[in-house]
Amino acid sequence: MRSYKTELDLNDEQRTACLKHAGAARFAYNWGLRRRIDAYKTQKKTLSAIDLHRQLNVLKKTEFPWLYETSKCAPQEALRHLDTAYEHFFCRCKQKVRKKGFPKFKKRKNGIGSFTLTGVIRASYSTVRLPRLGTLRLKERGYFPTNIKITSATVSERAGRWFVSINTGEPAVRKCGTETLGVDVGIKRLAVLSDGTVFENPKALKAAERRLRSLQKTVSRRIKGSNNRKKAAAHLARQHYRIACVRIDAIHKATDAITKRASVLGVESLNVSGMMKNHNLARALADASLGEFLRQIKYKMAWAGGVIIKADQFYPSSKICSNCEHVVEQLPLAVRDWKCPKCECVHDRDINAAKNLKHLAVSFTVTACCLGSSGTGQRPV
Repeated sequence: MRSYKTELDLNDEQRTACLKHAGAARFAYNWGLRRRIDAYKTQKKTLSAIDLHRQLNVLKKTEFPWLYETSKCAPQEALRHLDTAYEHFFCRCKQKVRKKGFPKFKKRKNGIGSFTLTGVIRASYSTVRLPRLGTLRLKERGYFPTNIKITSATVSERAGRWFVSINTGEPAVRKCGTETLGVDVGIKRLAVLSDGTVFENPKALKAAERRLRSLQKTVSRRIKGSNNRKKAAAHLARQHYRIACVRIDAIHKATDAITKRASVLGVESLNVSGMMKNHNLARALADASLGEFLRQIKYKMAWAGGVIIKADQFYPSSKICSNCEHVVEQLPLAVRDWKCPKCECVHDRDINAAKNLKHLAVSFTVTACCLGSSGTGQRPV
């Protein structure tokens, strides 16, 4: 399923209605979580989303009549999201993951949140029509498809801005490229291709550190609960949102340019969560968002029908000479250019790694019989 997301242009009445729906969804989620915890403690019984929705419908008439002011879909879909959260928790328990991720209660101070609506949803050139909310204007015109069935819509808020995301039954298709490329991702440069193409890292967080520090000081100096503190917190939230936009824009442009060219792509297998444990690099790694970069590469190549060859996690792409395949024993991260002791070829660290990843992708396409063999470092996606 393909999704589209864009910003809404709401008036005060529509903004109030959206706040009511988000509050109803948050309340239903917290109410359902409390019910499930109590039922398990007292009866050793697990309640499903359908059971909880039936109970909530009974209580609507007496205890929660204000829920009739919103669409029935908002609490219903919130209870289904709670079911999904429990399923993910049980999956992590079976996999014996260290952090199980038991569902948590949603707090209003952590954000307004979102809500999902189903039913009759129609999109036009400049508007979208949602159940109970009516026709809402879009800030970006001509973006939503108008002749495709829409299955659901999710309205969310961030830094004072409201967004709508629609799910469609449209098949995700992209034009496939013709080249075989290797891509090396990093902190100094976001991505480097085997042909020498460089995509620079905007370092959005680093560029805005002074501004963030100033805004955070302003928030901390305001009295808790005051209107001035709320205004300062809103300014800080807008700055964080701007940083996120700069980062995601650079990643989308880079991944789009790469996937339009490549039919076969060699990439690294990075343990990002493990790399984040290095406190000297954690902030820079988070700012580069390497996990999001590889995630976008994966789904965009899948849309185009391309092939991704993932190198093994311990594949020494930077240490291998792309000219003679000699492997150096040590190559510190601070060394950006190095000379091969065997063939005396001078390499740029990132370009050399990208070339080795390309060689890996070429060897996979030429000799399919090497799949799974030890020492090849090949893993198709």
